[in-house]
Amino acid sequence: MRWIYLSPHLDDAALSAGGLIHDQAKAGVPVEIWTFMCGVPSDTEFSMFAQVLHFQWGFASAEETVLSRRAEDRRAAQILGAQVQHFDFLDCIYRRGRDGNWLYADIYSPPHEDDADLPAQIAAAITPRLHPDDVLVCQLAVGSHVDHVLVRRAAELLGRPLLYDADIPYLQSHPADLAPKTAGMQEKVYTVSETGLKSWGEAVLAYQSQISMLGPAFDTPEGIQESLRSYWQERQGIRLWERG
Repeated sequence: MRWIYLSPHLDDAALSAGGLIHDQAKAGVPVEIWTFMCGVPSDTEFSMFAQVLHFQWGFASAEETVLSRRAEDRRAAQILGAQVQHFDFLDCIYRRGRDGNWLYADIYSPPHEDDADLPAQIAAAITPRLHPDDVLVCQLAVGSHVDHVLVRRAAELLGRPLLYDADIPYLQSHPADLAPKTAGMQEKVYTVSETGLKSWGEAVLAYQSQISMLGPAFDTPEGIQESLRSYWQERQGIRLWERG
């Protein structure tokens, strides 16, 4: 039985469930992280939004950004003991509409109508890779990052049972969003060990390019460990949700 974490971006699964991933892998459970919005754009021009983010992340191009972030993801997964699969869908900052215009200048925008088919495309890429007894963990899309919303829609098109984890750090910055995103679901706590908690923090630190973007509670190594510990201490583990 594989546990597969469906991750919109190259850091989401490790941020949200790294401690559990570590403990599962240590227990001999096959764990994989499938990241979707990590394709290398063929464009040579980029929106001002993307250019600003490249600068903030310390990269000179989209290709360098994606390839470097994939390398960060592999390092984080190695710390956690997980395998990775990288898909070639584009991050929202690189997507254009049918008219050639950039679709997003804000990650919290609702999905654009030109992205209407994207969940079905993602679901079609997932389906042939799945085994009947795979356990799928999907992000709730707390905070409503457009790519998180779209990947959740894709997962729900699969017609399979799903578990959901809470998107970190959006859970900390948008706590009121948890209740509507888990409406009608049942919560279960999955225990995470102290060792798992430590490796969780180490894995998050592997995403060096992204730390400055994670918000004030996560912008230092000390802040990352403290914030993860605070979440962990609420129940000595993390919560996953499923539909009753």
